[in-house]
Amino acid sequence: MMQSIESEESYVGNLYQRFPVSIAKGKGCIVWDTKGREYLDCMGGYGVALVGHCNDRVVQAIIDQAQNLITCHMSVYNEVRLQFLKKFNNIVSKNLQSSFFTNSGTESVEAALKFSRKFTGKRGILALNGGYHGKTFGSLSVTYNEKYRKSFLPLLQDVRFISYSEVETISEIVSHSESNIGTIIVEPIQGETGIIMPPPNFLKSVREVCTAKGLVLIFDEIQSGLGRTGKMWAGQHWDVEPDIMCLAKGIAGGVPMGIAAMRPEILDSLKVGEHSSTFAGNPLACAAGSAAIDALIEDGLVSNSEKIGKIFKDGLIELKEKYKIIRDVRGLGMMLGVELRFDVKDILLDGIKNGILLLYSGRNILRLLPPLVMNEEEVNKSLHLIEILIQNEEKRRFG
Repeated sequence: MMQSIESEESYVGNLYQRFPVSIAKGKGCIVWDTKGREYLDCMGGYGVALVGHCNDRVVQAIIDQAQNLITCHMSVYNEVRLQFLKKFNNIVSKNLQSSFFTNSGTESVEAALKFSRKFTGKRGILALNGGYHGKTFGSLSVTYNEKYRKSFLPLLQDVRFISYSEVETISEIVSHSESNIGTIIVEPIQGETGIIMPPPNFLKSVREVCTAKGLVLIFDEIQSGLGRTGKMWAGQHWDVEPDIMCLAKGIAGGVPMGIAAMRPEILDSLKVGEHSSTFAGNPLACAAGSAAIDALIEDGLVSNSEKIGKIFKDGLIELKEKYKIIRDVRGLGMMLGVELRFDVKDILLDGIKNGILLLYSGRNILRLLPPLVMNEEEVNKSLHLIEILIQNEEKRRFG
């Protein structure tokens, strides 16, 4: 295994925080390394393994489609693409029935920002402190963390970051802005920053300002959408709908795909050729996407996320009561965060040794994004392993 790790490093450069494990196979919530060792996967490919690794529906859809047609540009029509769009529009708001296909989350955000500017004619953008939206230039411009931004300045002009506490002054900020603000972009639940929940009335207040001022409200549901939080869309927890919704990650069961879904009049404001993508609407991805939606709906994965996520969170809260190095537990459904009092690096590496893959947010937060197919037995095993890791960390810290 080490040989494959060292060989890969020599080709791809040092751009990722990487873990010393080489994954060869996956099924459901379990992955295996090249030596056949088994791991419970609470990392979930950063949320991409939404319907489980190698979901049977998705695998069969890919096999069937690969035998017929793999690529089909948007300049011609395709029945598989149409089938996906019909299924997709059945799970999104009736106000968001126009879609632009992309290939990733950051591309969905890029499209949303560009389309919003065209629709409003206003270049100014409000984004949130702690927000994360991707690393290409436009999405990076509305991503808060300085460590991602500082080497690439200047980025888009007229982007202003605000805190949750400034919600009461947004209307005033918009009214007095010299940059002519036309867009507000938020994650309903912040993922990269550490599973940060908004204050109870925040999203509704932002929606009211956008409606009153004619602003476009963009929800980045790339990590929180598609059942991840126990509802199809995280915004539903606050009964708030955006004007544009950005999606990617697990939307096609692991195949690269993204979507910016929006009010029809926003997409209608663009002319032919003003935005496009060679791979967008790929029939292989669309077939996988239709199968992923079938899994979410017909296999009850959204309700499973709510049920199993509560069991998982309750178990983590019990661990918090037992171990002083746990500061906080937060999140909804299968989007959970465990804030510790110390750096989580040793815990992540210890997790690999003990057969569980965990994700991080910043230096001191464990982020859990397991597949929505996880069952109660797997949750209990995950909790058992996490407790072992916490105990080991306390021994390292306190003897």
